Amino acid sequence: MARTESAARERLEQNLARLAARNADEGVFAKLYADTARMEADASDRRAEKGSLLGPLDGRIVSIKDLFDVAGEPTLAGSVIRRAAAPAAADAVIVKRLRAAGAVIIGKTVMTEFAFTAVGLNPHYRVAGNAVDPRRIAGGSSTGAGVSVAEGTSDIAIGSDTGGSIRIPAALNGVVGFKPTASRIPLLGAFPLSPSLDSVGPLTQSVSDCAITDAVMAALTPNPIEPVPLKGLRIGVLKGQLLAGTEGPVADGFARSLEALERAGALIVDLSIDDLIDAMAEATSVGSIAGIEGSRVHAGWLHDDGLDVDQRVRRPLLRRLAVADADYNHLMQQRRRLVERMDQRIANHDVLAIPTTPIAAPLLSAVEDEAFYKETEGLLLRNTQIANQFDLTAISLPMPEMSLPAGLMLIGRHDSDRRLLAIALTVEQLLAKAV
Repeated sequence: MARTESAARERLEQNLARLAARNADEGVFAKLYADTARMEADASDRRAEKGSLLGPLDGRIVSIKDLFDVAGEPTLAGSVIRRAAAPAAADAVIVKRLRAAGAVIIGKTVMTEFAFTAVGLNPHYRVAGNAVDPRRIAGGSSTGAGVSVAEGTSDIAIGSDTGGSIRIPAALNGVVGFKPTASRIPLLGAFPLSPSLDSVGPLTQSVSDCAITDAVMAALTPNPIEPVPLKGLRIGVLKGQLLAGTEGPVADGFARSLEALERAGALIVDLSIDDLIDAMAEATSVGSIAGIEGSRVHAGWLHDDGLDVDQRVRRPLLRRLAVADADYNHLMQQRRRLVERMDQRIANHDVLAIPTTPIAAPLLSAVEDEAFYKETEGLLLRNTQIANQFDLTAISLPMPEMSLPAGLMLIGRHDSDRRLLAIALTVEQLLAKAV
């Protein structure tokens, strides 16, 4: 196997030099692994010289979110209160698999504290501004992941997605973000937020890179995916409350994307899931699944109001700690029934389509207002969380001809990940032609 791009060490040094030049203002990476990354890059280059590359990830520069274990150091998960935690005994499973595939792990990216919020702010770190306009938010919780890929300091970033934490920063920074089916990628060695909802997935510049990275992390052979014919493909457009309040430019970009798909022969059909969304909202009126499960993860410190923790994280988790186990169990029973109903509802559709977020990235100065912050967070999560709540798989693709980045989200049925990626590859190629 031959490498078609420049040497891994050369590209790594370029990225490290770029990061060193802004060291005093670094808001994207929480930690760099310059020495080990150089060794990994050199090993990849030696394999390339011998024609014995390990696969399509060999020599690619990869960042990982600050919630994945790296042996010998505490896993902070974006929180200063974990600096005294015991060091990880081993790399997270996905980190091991990436290293075994020849990936060059450049560092850990900044995230919102304990992966709990979507705007992308963490009071313990410098603000990571949007890659397109640093005055704007980058989204979260995989904040640095989205920026690192968009700015080119990583070829691939690994994030986690509990309610949209991969797809939101992907959409706002103009890159591809893939949320696999929750059970697809092992979570061992990933600091949890909500074990029922957490997914691990990649942010990249292309669907093909998402597909090979997903395959490596799922311990599958990273064979190239092939595009599928669009003619006759049945795409369900989620009309109703998920389109309410969509900003004009985002709505226009979504309409242009659908028109391109229809011209290519896809069947665009309206689909309503508002009743299922309402039923899920009623089921979670006692508290969100992520909030309740997260409160159990963090129960040991939530009552200590003297800790240096983001109150936007602590306060909601503390409230959910009061939810009785019986109420949580009842909620999860209701969720299982709603997951089944959703699968039945969408079974005759190849894929669903909706804007990833109904808004583009607002200004950082605007979210200083607490009321606007809460409104923004609700809008950012509104569309993406559907895939997590109903146990689906989803991907965000950059929409063309946008002054500010926005995403087209395609959603597939549970365990239809490779099919969704193949459809997304075809859509990506179509939208590239539309520019």
